[in-house]
Amino acid sequence: MPTVEIQLHDIKPLMEIQEYSLYYFIALVVVGTILLISLVYLAIKWFKNRNKFNLRAEHSRLLKEISFQDAKRAAYDITLYGLTFRDDSERHRKAYELLVEELEAYKYKKDVKSFSDEVKHLFDIYLGLIDV
Repeated sequence: MPTVEIQLHDIKPLMEIQEYSLYYFIALVVVGTILLISLVYLAIKWFKNRNKFNLRAEHSRLLKEISFQDAKRAAYDITLYGLTFRDDSERHRKAYELLVEELEAYKYKKDVKSFSDEVKHLFDIYLGLIDV
């Protein structure tokens, strides 16, 4: 049987098609990795700062809760907790030093009388200066 070759004119040769799916996949992996690393970094930072102890806020709270019933204990507490805010500004320093001078009369003695109105007023002024 003789083979007859028929020439076909409507079929074109194979053409090379540019394949970009590998590049898309690599870009997607890089972007996904960057997002994942960023998310992990932010989560770690959030967990670290979530329960961070703020000394200034704690001392401010303790100063506001001081009871004037025991004048000697209150004088020591005001001196100790007020020291945290002394270096904020020159006004803070002067107010703190004036307050400590007034509180000296209530320290280092066995029995002390209750706070005078002047000391309470100085303490209120010092509390008003504090900002956390």
